[in-house]
Amino acid sequence: MDNQRHESLSSLFEVVSSLERKWANEWNQQNILGFSKSHILLLDLLAKEGPKRPSAIAERLKVTTGGVTVLTSKLINGGFIEKTQSNADRRASQIAITPEGEKILKESRTQVSAMVNTMFGMLTNEEIKTLHTIFEKCLVTGNGQIKKD
Repeated sequence: MDNQRHESLSSLFEVVSSLERKWANEWNQQNILGFSKSHILLLDLLAKEGPKRPSAIAERLKVTTGGVTVLTSKLINGGFIEKTQSNADRRASQIAITPEGEKILKESRTQVSAMVNTMFGMLTNEEIKTLHTIFEKCLVTGNGQIKKD
């Protein structure tokens, strides 16, 4: 890797790290519901796509199945999601959102909207599309390899 590319990547890493901290701080300041972003993403996934197996949730949220257990515990205890048996395979469990979970998700959307607007509101629609494409590319090819054009 040439020196200029190394400097550019190091600078980008610093900017991304700073943004990550800024967003985490803003979430914590605006978070009146007491749920993490991952809790909200889990509720949103279940609301949009219906009951899911813990392994499918782990894959979609990019966490381990142990991480899913930690996430779901708080939501199950609060009555926001429930663990049910799969109709197709009685040995397999599924996680489903409850009506209470739907309510809290609706409340969270105002908070999430305000935060997303604070984070990205200054960008044009074209910049948002470009940034989205770049972020998706980083997620898909984030193996540390340099892609050759």
